[in-house]
Amino acid sequence: MSSAAPASADAAEPQDGHTHQTVPSDISLRVKSLESLLVEKGLVDPAALDALVDTYENKVGPRNGSKIVARSWADPAYKKRLFSDAPRAIAELGFASAQGEHIVALENTSKVHNVVVCTLCSCYPWTLLGLPPVWYKSSAYRSRTVMDPRGVLKEFGLELPANIELRVWDSTAELRYLVIPQRPAGTEHLDEEALAGLVTRNSMIGVEIVKPPGTKGDR
Repeated sequence: MSSAAPASADAAEPQDGHTHQTVPSDISLRVKSLESLLVEKGLVDPAALDALVDTYENKVGPRNGSKIVARSWADPAYKKRLFSDAPRAIAELGFASAQGEHIVALENTSKVHNVVVCTLCSCYPWTLLGLPPVWYKSSAYRSRTVMDPRGVLKEFGLELPANIELRVWDSTAELRYLVIPQRPAGTEHLDEEALAGLVTRNSMIGVEIVKPPGTKGDR
């Protein structure tokens, strides 16, 4: 599902005869301008900012969640612990919430499909899934996933059969969810590392399924 482009901010009609600069319509330009201003005033250390971005883009994120999914697929005992006490099971792999929220694992099966949304803002398990995608934060996704979840999933290319129960889970600042997608067929010979490579961020939100080996997905 694509998110709507941010509305452009037109300059107000000049009241003093001077020409006023318009606010950039591109959100990335706005962010860059704010970053430059904060750096110029000495309020932000560029190195610290780069380190923070690197942490969420390269050291945490979907790869953390995918390791949890892969372990649950390969180790039935771990899977049982994950669904009984997700925070403790997740900590076994060295991942702990940076925000202190409680995590609940949701299992997708041949009968039940789970999808996660945050209707109030964009609560999201950053430590496990990395930076939230733009569409997850959009008002369209946040509202329509509750009203028409099957229609939303169809826009992601996932059309669920009518006999599959679809459950929508609303994240909060205190409670967040990790979808454990179904293990695809033909992966019995794969080790955990290879299994983790199949798992996508979107599948751990519940808007797509994990595809068989050799099929590319959106991480």
